[in-house]
Amino acid sequence: MTTDTDDVVVYEVRGPVAFVRLNRPQYRNAQNSRVTYALDAAFRTAVDDDDIKVIVLAGNGDHFCAGHDIGTPDRDIDKSFERQAVIWWDHVGAEGVDARFARESEVYLGMCRRWREIPKPVIAMVQGACIAGGLMLAWSCDFIVASEDAFFQDPVVRMGIPGVEFFAHPWVTNPRAAKEMLYTGDRMPAARAYELGMVNHVVPRAELEERTVAIAERIAAMPRLGLALTKKAVNQAEDLQGMRAGMDSVFGLHHAAHAHNAEVQGDSLAGVGIRSIRDAGGTR
Repeated sequence: MTTDTDDVVVYEVRGPVAFVRLNRPQYRNAQNSRVTYALDAAFRTAVDDDDIKVIVLAGNGDHFCAGHDIGTPDRDIDKSFERQAVIWWDHVGAEGVDARFARESEVYLGMCRRWREIPKPVIAMVQGACIAGGLMLAWSCDFIVASEDAFFQDPVVRMGIPGVEFFAHPWVTNPRAAKEMLYTGDRMPAARAYELGMVNHVVPRAELEERTVAIAERIAAMPRLGLALTKKAVNQAEDLQGMRAGMDSVFGLHHAAHAHNAEVQGDSLAGVGIRSIRDAGGTR
């Protein structure tokens, strides 16, 4: 099954593997709220289908995901959606921190935590840019297969903000690498991400899908409950190492930074837009 190509997320079934593909290639798959909820619907479809054993999260076009949508014509920050991840009031009609905290608790931190607990294995298949909000999508998956031209970047310290909302940096790399990644805002090539353990496999771009499918099909032969319980066991161990509590604490700092920017500069993003990120090496 494949959804209409006009959709922001495309769902495709290949045997026991479901491909969930971001489909805004003209905007480097920037993630707006519509994308978030389309992803959630696709993941629920895959979970509910007993014939699906493994899910692959991918992006159409040259890039996996260039981050949150902060400047396309379809940015929908002021639009309401039916909330799925947290029980909280709607951000629309609220002001200041009240609005930002409500929205980002749901569409960013809450959704990524929800997807991290999907009971079926999820593989991120990454090519090109994986920036900021794109990191959150990839890090919510169980592991990452990347093309040789892929790069990973969190440039939001440029906004005075201590990292994206799903703050997994010290756990998916290590504390010193996380500091370098954030302090500099530089691109981390796929090879370096592999050295640090953030990426499982780095393959030629032309072989990315073939290699990812081969891994997915191997996993699909394993018993469903065994995979689900193993995933839960590893996630619980990671949380015992402090990841969930760490995210909660940094989420507060994240919103303190947004509020500071809004108070001092009149803009919660400190005037930083997609052009300045690109000029700093944000996308190719």
